[in-house]
Amino acid sequence: MNQQTLPPSGAPAVRRFTVPLSATRRGARLARLLAVQQLSEWGVPLDPARSLVAELAANAVLHGRVPGRSFRLTLSVAGPGVLRIEVTDPRGDRLPSGAPSGDVPAESGYGLAMVEELADRWGVRVGPVPCKTVWAEVRLRA
Repeated sequence: MNQQTLPPSGAPAVRRFTVPLSATRRGARLARLLAVQQLSEWGVPLDPARSLVAELAANAVLHGRVPGRSFRLTLSVAGPGVLRIEVTDPRGDRLPSGAPSGDVPAESGYGLAMVEELADRWGVRVGPVPCKTVWAEVRLRA
């Protein structure tokens, strides 16, 4: 596990937590539990972040799994404003079918419809090869 507070020059402090997890159902469950623990320590509301982490981690295990390779969960808070959840897996060649493009989600893409509903913004970043990162952002309400 890696937790750090980085004060970029002139910007508010950034909280960041990152951890590699096994690409198994147990790893996905652990991602949710670790996220709940970390968000609680930061004093960040658990919902909808807990559901977003659960869905993105489950997708990494189901659709982004490569035998012997892990996935990575990253949480970050920039100042008081935005929580960013990132899940990186080693299958950059398999992009989510429900990626924001206006398309109707495939039969297995209804979880991403939930991500779309719960997150203020979300998307996919390809790379570094062979990986992809699916991310979601939630504005933190005061």
